[in-house]
Amino acid sequence: MKNVPRGLLVAILVGMLAGLILGFFVTSQSNNEQLVFQEGYSISIVTEKIDFELGEQVHIKIVNSGTMPLTFSDSAYGLKITGLDGILYYTPVGSQVISTLEPMDERTFVWDQKKMDGSNSLEGRYKIIVEGFDHENNKVKKSVVINLLK
Repeated sequence: MKNVPRGLLVAILVGMLAGLILGFFVTSQSNNEQLVFQEGYSISIVTEKIDFELGEQVHIKIVNSGTMPLTFSDSAYGLKITGLDGILYYTPVGSQVISTLEPMDERTFVWDQKKMDGSNSLEGRYKIIVEGFDHENNKVKKSVVINLLK
């Protein structure tokens, strides 16, 4: 180790440390922590991953991750897909009936990456939003961000 310049050792150590920090950051941003059960009112959105290829089906699982029933204003369970700017791109067709999701119950929807007008979604980041209500009609809302990649 006598022939290795000190600057090179410092650079290697700084690079390793930066990689470790970046790894923790990327891991914490993943959807692995989408489903966390808790006391009271809670809803979770689970997708099998966060990066999808254009045209790939996106399976979206809505889970009542609390201990109290949640109600929804339609049979689509308040599901919306928007851009990060809030523009609505998709919501499933659902009847206007009050739907209930009991604790630990789940519903699965599949988005084929089509917009409501039937056109294909473009590459980018999209937000999946679910909005329900507790027994006092307070909003219980959750969102996750996914990426559509070429």
